Amino acid sequence: MTATADSDAERAESGSGPRAGIFPALLALALVAIMALAMLIGPVPLTPGEVLDGFFAPVDESGAIIVRELRLPRVILGAIVGAALGISGAAMQGLFQNPLAEPGIVGVSASASAGAVFALYFGLTSSIALAVPVSAMAGAMLGMLILFAVAMRDASVLTLILVGVALNAFAGALTALALNLSPNPFALNDIVLWLMGSLTNRSFLDVWLAAPFVMIGGAILFASRRGLAALTLGEEAARSLGVNVRSLRAQVIAGSALAVGASVAVTGAIGFVGLVVPHVVRPFVAHDPARILLPSALGGAILVVLADIAVRLAPGGQELKLGVVTALLGAPFFLYLVIATRRAMR
Repeated sequence: MTATADSDAERAESGSGPRAGIFPALLALALVAIMALAMLIGPVPLTPGEVLDGFFAPVDESGAIIVRELRLPRVILGAIVGAALGISGAAMQGLFQNPLAEPGIVGVSASASAGAVFALYFGLTSSIALAVPVSAMAGAMLGMLILFAVAMRDASVLTLILVGVALNAFAGALTALALNLSPNPFALNDIVLWLMGSLTNRSFLDVWLAAPFVMIGGAILFASRRGLAALTLGEEAARSLGVNVRSLRAQVIAGSALAVGASVAVTGAIGFVGLVVPHVVRPFVAHDPARILLPSALGGAILVVLADIAVRLAPGGQELKLGVVTALLGAPFFLYLVIATRRAMR
C-alpha cells in the first residue's frame, strides 16, 4: 500500500482520536452486564449470590451444574456466535458496498446447514458425537472454497453475489430433498429443530469447537479494515491507493466463511444478526468502515445474548428457537431498509 493509502487508512482507523474508543468500550461493558444478567435467568431463577456460589461449589451439586455446565457455556457461545455474525455482516456490507448485504448472501450459511442436515439425515449422530458440527463445518468449507476460487479470478461483485445465490439455492434444494425423503419422523423433527437455530443444551465442547474458527475468521476480517475503508471511494480509487481488491475480496470471504460456518455448525441457522447490527452501530462510528468492525462484533454478541434471554422468558414454559426470535426482529427491519433504500435512490 502506498504512503497516501497508509495515511488515509490511519486517519480512518483513528477516527476522531481518543473518543473513537469510547463507543466500543461502552459496548463491551454492556455485553459483560448482559451476559451476567443471562446467568440469572432460566427455568430455575438464580440470585447473583447463587450464581457466584455455583462457580465454586462441588461439581456434583445442582447449583454448580446449572451455572457451570448449562448456563455459562450457553452465554459464552451466544456471545461468540453473535460476534461472528456481527463482524461478518459489517465486512460484507463494506465489501459489496450494499447496506442489504449479510453473511448469508454468499451461501456459506446455507452450505453449512446442508452439511449438518446430511449428518442428521443419515443418523450419524448415533455413532459420532460431533457429527453435526463437523459436517456443518465441512459444508461451510466447501462453499468457501467455491467462492474463494471465483474471487481469486478477479470476478466482479455481481458475479460473487450470483455465485452466492446459486450456492444458497443448491444447498436449500439439498436440505428440502432431505426433508422430503426423511427416513422417519424423528429424523425429520431433528432436522427442522436444528434449522431453527438454538443455544439450548450446548456445552463447552461446542464452545471449544467454534471459538478457534471464529477467532481466526474475526482476525482476518479485522485485518481487512483499511482495505474496506479505501473501497468506499470505489474499486478504481482503491486500486490507485495500492489496495489489491481481488485479495481483499478473498480475505473477506475467507474470514466470513470461517466465522459464520463455525457459528452455524454449533447453533444452527440464526439469521438477520449480521444485517441489523451494522446498521445500528454505523451512526456511532461516523459511517466509517474501518471503525465499524469491532462495534459490530460487540453489538452482535449483545443482540444474540439478549435474544436468548427473550427465548427463556417466553410464556407457556416452552422455549422458542433462537433463530425464530432473531427472524421476528430482523425481518421487519430488513423490510424497512428496503423501503428506505428505494426512497434514497429516488
